[in-house]
Amino acid sequence: GGSFMLVYILCLLILGIPAMVMEFSVGRASQVSPIYMYKKLSKPKQKWGVFGWFCLAGNVSLMAFYTVVSGWIIYYFAKFLTGNYASLGFSSMISEPSVNVIFMAVTVLIAFFILCFNLQGGLERVTKYIMSALLVLMLVLAIHSLTLSGASEGLAFYLKPDFSKIDGSVMVGAMNQAFFTLSLGVAAMEIFGSYMGKDHTLAGEGVRICALDTFVAIMAGLIIFPACFSYGVEVGVGPSLIFVTLPNVFVNMGGGRIWGALFFLFMTFASFSTVIAVFENIMSFCMDMFGWN
Repeated sequence: GGSFMLVYILCLLILGIPAMVMEFSVGRASQVSPIYMYKKLSKPKQKWGVFGWFCLAGNVSLMAFYTVVSGWIIYYFAKFLTGNYASLGFSSMISEPSVNVIFMAVTVLIAFFILCFNLQGGLERVTKYIMSALLVLMLVLAIHSLTLSGASEGLAFYLKPDFSKIDGSVMVGAMNQAFFTLSLGVAAMEIFGSYMGKDHTLAGEGVRICALDTFVAIMAGLIIFPACFSYGVEVGVGPSLIFVTLPNVFVNMGGGRIWGALFFLFMTFASFSTVIAVFENIMSFCMDMFGWN
């Protein structure tokens, strides 16, 4: 709850922003793919280049996870779009191999198609407007959640700190979340830094990204935790909350099919912005290692 949020925000300020600025600076200074960034910037006989391989492993691992999650989002969008959302169940979905494999394959094929035909520029332009619409929709959903019967209990759980709960596991969890949500440690920020012009200050970009990311995280909590207490959903089930709590919100609100379809459509674009970025990282690795054009 609130104690985790405090530690999380401290981790963002003390670790997240400095690490992001560092990654931006490595990318802008090297102007190559992450596999050679550290090697290029190292002094002779130093072994910093090995971290490029860790970045490659991190990107492949992230892609293995994120393509599955993006597939789930597409699946939920399809269900709301067709009106078959009343019987949605997260447990039944993840236990069905065909659903996971098919929609993961759809994610990979769409991303591959976008990259092969150089459509990512158009996707990025559309995503800017989609993300703005997603923020507005999240505000609407947060306001709706605050009107639910169990909203006060959910808000107390989410925002009221209990300092006795802060222990090593909470601190490690907050640190992990801070690094994961900012995509640190897998060379994603180095890639963005390599494209960043001299007219952008690295610290300013880091602060803006962190502020927007934190705003979205807080809005997500304002949507989810009041709804958890209203609909009797366990608050500790982890990342699956978005696939458990929000469908309950949409099912019980007027025009839920439309709201749900829009939300998961916007989430699809948001997830593809990450998938494309990681795919581009992996492709840049391959192009540098094997001389592909």
